[in-house]
Amino acid sequence: MRPRVLLALVMLLNACMPVSQSGTATRAVIAESSLPPMKTFGLAAAPRPAISNDDLIRDFLELSFEMESGRALPVFTRFEGPITLRVTGSPPPTLSGDLRALLTRLRAEAGIPITTTTSASANITIEAVPRQSIKRVLPQAACFVAPNVGSLADYRSARRSPRTNWTLLETRTRLAIFLPNDASPQEVRDCLHEELAQALGPLNDLYRLPDSVFNDDNVHTVLTGFDMMILRATYAPELRSGMSRAEVSRRLPAVFARINPAGRYRGTRAVSPTPQAWSEAIQTALGPSSSPAARRRASDEAIRIAAQNGWTGNRRGFAHYAKARLLQSTDPGAARAQYELADRFYARSPDTRLHRAYVSTQLSAYAISEGDAARALALIEPHIAAARASQNAALLATLQLLKAEALAMQGRIAEARALRLDSLGWARYGFGADWAVRAKLSEIAALSPGKTPV
Repeated sequence: MRPRVLLALVMLLNACMPVSQSGTATRAVIAESSLPPMKTFGLAAAPRPAISNDDLIRDFLELSFEMESGRALPVFTRFEGPITLRVTGSPPPTLSGDLRALLTRLRAEAGIPITTTTSASANITIEAVPRQSIKRVLPQAACFVAPNVGSLADYRSARRSPRTNWTLLETRTRLAIFLPNDASPQEVRDCLHEELAQALGPLNDLYRLPDSVFNDDNVHTVLTGFDMMILRATYAPELRSGMSRAEVSRRLPAVFARINPAGRYRGTRAVSPTPQAWSEAIQTALGPSSSPAARRRASDEAIRIAAQNGWTGNRRGFAHYAKARLLQSTDPGAARAQYELADRFYARSPDTRLHRAYVSTQLSAYAISEGDAARALALIEPHIAAARASQNAALLATLQLLKAEALAMQGRIAEARALRLDSLGWARYGFGADWAVRAKLSEIAALSPGKTPV
């Protein structure tokens, strides 16, 4: 089982000026807003990645035949035949639209025959429950998926039995996804994408993948073109549940030649596996359960392992990002240097544009706090398109609010006001309740020298 864990990496500006608020962004509070109407993203297919079929075969096998713990899965599993899905519990208002858009994409981009139903015999049940109900079962999880159950109560009674053991599955017939119904709309949608992808396909996460939700760095929050290609291969007619790794491996060249014909002529990229020690160091550095000193040691270890392995891509950048987050409240100068290192490594690949957008929120905040509006705008502007394309409303709103602050510092008041107003609709989807949106406004406004929070 791979629950979507809330590490300390929301990757926004919460480390710039901590805000304390009580309560959760409940559905009622979100609905009864005094802010502009909530904005949502339209249906948009993700572009296909330019990747070699040899790379896809390697990634598919590692994703499909291993658990995140490193434990091998004995056979390939998926649903056989048409798939039905139902929603139970108390779903938030935005779930139906986000689910409809996702199912449309899964049918069109991955070729998966999935439809909704109200029948209790549905293959997949999405149960929307309060987040505390999830945390009572898995304290660190924001949401999760489990096999052979139909409700959270069912899972509680069967969680330590063979029935919920993924390694014992031979095919998939019935699963349940548990989502919070009192989180922000974006958090609910992000959980939906990640957990439904796992319910349908791979059970593993790979930190080395720069353009996928099958990665515990949580940078990508909606299914990417790479993810859809992996899911399309999962439901290829050449494959079936119960196949061994060797059997699947023999069939994959023909599968990817058909669904990614351009990939036959692309060169493969050399990759190295992610040591379990690095993954554990990152989990410790960003997790909430260790002491500050232990977390700092873990971040240093993650950087050491990344350098020792010669990594220059997203894993190296992420190690520096983790270090920066830990230093920000105690040594802002050292944190800034780590953010700059993260950005330098992320800049080496076009596959990490979104990673750079996250880092830009931090670096531009430093520029604004120093009164350097031109520098802030130069850092922000290149990344707004990436935030919008990735359908990350929280990131988009944050970048827009930072840009508005920089514009105001330059005396461009009308532009700043219009941009700040536009950001509020995205902020309502990304952050939820009015108090969360206003806290973000206040946090960013307080960055400007000599300015008090709004």
